[in-house]
Amino acid sequence: MTRHRILSILLLTILIPITAILFHNYSAFSPVFRARFSQMATTNKSPVIVVGAGLAGLSASYSAIQSGASVRLLERAPKPGGNSIKASSGINGAPTHFQNVEKYGVDTSFWDDTTRSAGVRLNSASVSPTVKRQREELITVLTNRSASAIDFLTDLGVDLSVVAQLGGHSLPRTHRGAGKTPPGASIVTTLLTKLKEQGPDRFQLVTDSEMTRLLTDSNAPKGTVKVTGVEYKNRQDGSTRLLHGPVVFTTGGFAGDTHGLLAKYRPDLDGLPSTNDPRPGAHTILSDVGAKLVDMDAVQIHPTGFVDPANPASPLKFLAAEMLRGEGGILLHNGKRVINELQTREKVSNALMALPAKNEDLLRQWDVQLLLDPGATEAAAGHVGFYLWKGLLQKKKIAELDETTRQTLKEYAAAVRGEKEDELGRKAFGHWRLTEEDVDEGEEEVCVGRVTPITHFTMGGAVFNTKAQILTAELGEEQEGKEIEGLWGAGEITGGLHGDNRLGGSSLLECVVFGRVAGEEAAKYRV
Repeated sequence: MTRHRILSILLLTILIPITAILFHNYSAFSPVFRARFSQMATTNKSPVIVVGAGLAGLSASYSAIQSGASVRLLERAPKPGGNSIKASSGINGAPTHFQNVEKYGVDTSFWDDTTRSAGVRLNSASVSPTVKRQREELITVLTNRSASAIDFLTDLGVDLSVVAQLGGHSLPRTHRGAGKTPPGASIVTTLLTKLKEQGPDRFQLVTDSEMTRLLTDSNAPKGTVKVTGVEYKNRQDGSTRLLHGPVVFTTGGFAGDTHGLLAKYRPDLDGLPSTNDPRPGAHTILSDVGAKLVDMDAVQIHPTGFVDPANPASPLKFLAAEMLRGEGGILLHNGKRVINELQTREKVSNALMALPAKNEDLLRQWDVQLLLDPGATEAAAGHVGFYLWKGLLQKKKIAELDETTRQTLKEYAAAVRGEKEDELGRKAFGHWRLTEEDVDEGEEEVCVGRVTPITHFTMGGAVFNTKAQILTAELGEEQEGKEIEGLWGAGEITGGLHGDNRLGGSSLLECVVFGRVAGEEAAKYRV
């Protein structure tokens, strides 16, 4: 035996037990060592590919990284954030330590409110037991993990200390910050900061890059689909590139795709303005690999989008946050209230759209006034300040209002003070403090702006399960064995969760809840 061979055997004899000891005591090493070792361990595995940099994509990215993966996040727009960054009402959660338990008790009604809001797609006698069960399973994950979602965000540094009651909710559970930054922007910017702190080896954001198709394994067993990556086009240089790895699909809805998917599934909504940018929906990319779509005709009309006096015919509207009504704001047509402002978005929208419409440059719009008294204005100061700056709200003295409006304010003030029942059935009045005497004096200032119903959110999308896996099964079919391997979805691109109508505050919530699930599952899957 040669000297070199003898030395090699001796080295192996020494190194093997040392290595075993090191790995056996891996958890005892410093966090820095473990982080570096984990990073080394992931270099030979494919990254998790997240498509869409709204809140669902950001939540999935962070979850995947926390689960040990590296992430490549693709965004077709020049900047991340999507529609999530515009969200202004807040994020639902129950029960949380921010809620007023002393006043309202422990919040146990979130599941009930969500199932009720889902309407006939869940609650009709004609709904099959399997469809009902599958929808309720998704709702259970959403509501049961809502408190954890709030904790997750607050642990990252997001302020969610203010809780308001929105339409369709039994009590206040929609969280936002106490400052002037809207909740969507606050959450998105915080998550982006945390992701960028991971460094380029763990996280890369690629903007101006639109995915054109999903890559699949042609050798997958018959009857199954396996996604292996994506093809995307870089808008800056026009190049087409391939990226391999498990995919989390978070590209959002199609409310802004007026002449595309919206016209296909809801032609009756043609001509309505939208809160969403006018761009094509990505649902057909999922359909091309066998994903099934559900509830595509279920489009949520938000009752209040601001009509900008400087550009009333713009098809893209700023959302008049639902919390403005939650804090006491009222809706007026010709000086009279139209409906209990805390009804579901569907009911409020239907009531407003039953009024005479105004056709303005091919847009269908309504002439409705949103009015906030000093109490509601103060409670929503962060939002109101922005809307005033944009010219979407104007301050007026009560003496400047017409007689019909002043009389309406008196009647509403009497209901707020408990002197009479509100004739429209409203029970919660937020921070409204204007009195009948204030109206008579006419010196107090109110904020007034014109609003109109707008397309806002699409409940329909790809059928998925509680593990956020995209499926080739129709809703109501057996889902076992119908998962598209290597593909997950979260946020507005998915369907089956909300049914007929989504509760305000649950869009950001589903992004966080199912985004985290999808990121973790994709990280486990990597090859």
